[in-house]
Parts: sequence; C-alpha cells; structure tokens
Amino acid sequence: MLLSFLLPSCLLGPALAHASLGERELQTLSSSQIASLVAAPDPLKNIDPFDPGSHLARILIPRAPETDNNTRVRSYLKQTLQDLDWHIEEDTFTDKTPYGTKRFTNLIATKDPKASRRVVLSAHFDSKYFPSYPNNQFVGATDSAAPCAMMLDLAQTLNPLLEARRKEIEDGDDDEDTTLQLVFFDGEEAFQQWTNTDSIYGARHLAEKWSSTYIAPHSKRRLVGPSATEISTVEHLILLDLLGAANPQIRSYFTDTAWLFDAMVSAERRLGDSGHFEYDGSDSMSADKWQSFFRPRVGTLRNNGHIGDDHVPFLNKGVSVLHVIAEPFPHVWHSLKDDASALDIPTMRRWNLILRVFMSEYLGLKPDAAKQSADIRRSQSEL
Repeated sequence: MLLSFLLPSCLLGPALAHASLGERELQTLSSSQIASLVAAPDPLKNIDPFDPGSHLARILIPRAPETDNNTRVRSYLKQTLQDLDWHIEEDTFTDKTPYGTKRFTNLIATKDPKASRRVVLSAHFDSKYFPSYPNNQFVGATDSAAPCAMMLDLAQTLNPLLEARRKEIEDGDDDEDTTLQLVFFDGEEAFQQWTNTDSIYGARHLAEKWSSTYIAPHSKRRLVGPSATEISTVEHLILLDLLGAANPQIRSYFTDTAWLFDAMVSAERRLGDSGHFEYDGSDSMSADKWQSFFRPRVGTLRNNGHIGDDHVPFLNKGVSVLHVIAEPFPHVWHSLKDDASALDIPTMRRWNLILRVFMSEYLGLKPDAAKQSADIRRSQSEL
C-alpha cells in the first residue's frame, strides 16, 4: 500500500507559497459544547461494520480501481455528501499502471465552495488490487474503509454547524472564511510494488492539477489574489490512514504542524478525562484508565522523515500536512485479515469524537448555537 520506511525530509521538493496561516490559537470548546458533539449523531452508528446500513458497511467491500465495486463505493460517498448539500467534484483521469492504462476518479466534496480558504481532510477509498482469488477479496478495513466512514460521520455531524457558519458569513456576522473539504483519493495502492510511478495515482494527479489550475475571478467570497491557484488556498491537508484497529500509535512527523498535532492530542485528553470515551462498560476507556493514541513529542525535533502516502505530492508543492497514520502498521496490513474483525468499535467511536472536537475547534464552529437554531426551527414548525 505505501512505503514501510521513513523518507528523509531532504528528499522533499522546495516548499511553495500556500494558504497555511501558520501556528495559531484555536478556539477551545466548552464542556457543554463538547457534550453536544458527543451526543448527536450517535458516534457509533456510522462506523458499525455489523450494521448493514452504516457508512462503514457500505464501503467495506473489495474496491480496487476501475472495478464496479470501486464505482459503487464512490457513488455512495457522493450521494451521502450530496444529500448534505456539499458541492461535489469527480476528478477523473487515466494513468499507466503495470497492468496497462487504467481509469481513476478522485472524489472532492466541499461544503462552501465560495470560501477563500479550505482545510482538506482526506483518505483513500480504493482497496489494494490483487489479481486472483482469494486475495482479490481484500476489503482493507483499516486501509482505509474505516477512515472514509469516519469522514462521512464528521460531515454529518458538522453539517448544521457549517451551514450556520455560512449563513453568518453571508449576513456579515462572521469574518472566518475557511471551509471544510473532504478528498477521497483513488489509486493510492500500488498494483505491484510501491514505486514513484506505481502508487498514489490520485494524489499525484490532483496535486499537479490544483497547482496548475488558476481560480476564476469572482468565484470566491473574498479576493484571493490575481494569480491564485487552487493549491494556494489549502491551509492544511490532514490525511487519515490505517485507522480503526485497537491501540494505534500516532506520531508527529512535521515541525510546522506540531502545534496542530498537539491540538488533536488536547481534544483527545479533554474527551478522555471527561469520560466521553466510555462505551458499553469497557473499563479500558474509563476516565481514569484510557491510554492516549498519540506518542509524546520531545522538544522541537527537526523533521526526521515521513511515511510515503497520499500527502507526499502536496507536501512537495508546499502544502502543510498533518499525517494521522498508525505506525507501526496494523498487523493485518495488506492481508485478508484486514476485515471487520480487525476493527475495534470503542477505538473507532473514539476517533469519531476526536475528529468532531478537533475539526470544530480548527474551524471555530459553535455547536450550541447551531443546536439552538435547530431547536427554534423545530419549535416554529410545530406551532
């Protein structure tokens, strides 16, 4: 799937100008705001692999590029986000592979396409190609069906908050103009052996496309410059991969996003210490016994490398990256055992909660305000 060793940062291309605002203080949600994010929607419903109606169950099928199942999963992702009124772009292209020319399609969902900046949350939705049975039944539960389901859960949870934000901006009551964009990469996996050309097909294509596509005048809410490219409006790219198994270990790879890594750690700590990770009587998730998913950062270490993945083409073009990946990899990596049995429900539920709080604080959303607006509209409709 990806390189299993660390690449020295000296191999990266020169950084280009981009929209990252750098280190800054994020809004800290109150305990009541966090509680509202925990309560609804149910943080388990969308990622339960044993519920045939869950997002995860719909994704958890073999879905190698240019197969009917790949199209089926992409269509499900697309329809789910369209139903939430997100703007959808399907980025279709062809590329040469060890098995000839193949067709790939990245799915890009943006809540507010008129926003002048965006934070990108991403994962790959394809599964690794295997030429023969039974290996061609590989479903990649951690790699990366579960992260894709987590992204859909986040979209559903934050949707009313993002709608409220957009209305405030249009009414002139809010100056924050960063939206959330979800990118589901196709063709992350190598068809044979991971090389610079047999891997991350979708990410390589999209990074190049965004860096050479200029933004049309008046298409954004605020002026972004006379020669701004699509990639220049990305504040950060956050990539999720190999998540869903119990006891993941997540580390910080880049000094420029160490503060963002710390913000995710902070969200986890406040949730855990408040008892929000407790689930179904699981003693290991109680407020006094839970263990962090994140490895402690030591001082201000220089970039000491990274794992090859979909973020690399963007990193090489100057985009600021937070890579959230289990390392060491789950022991089921690239085997048929990376199925529903490899997933730990309390762990996935916990990831959903961390992402809800972390992204709300990044975007400066107001959970209680949105809930109050919904309550008011519901009350008025009942009159």
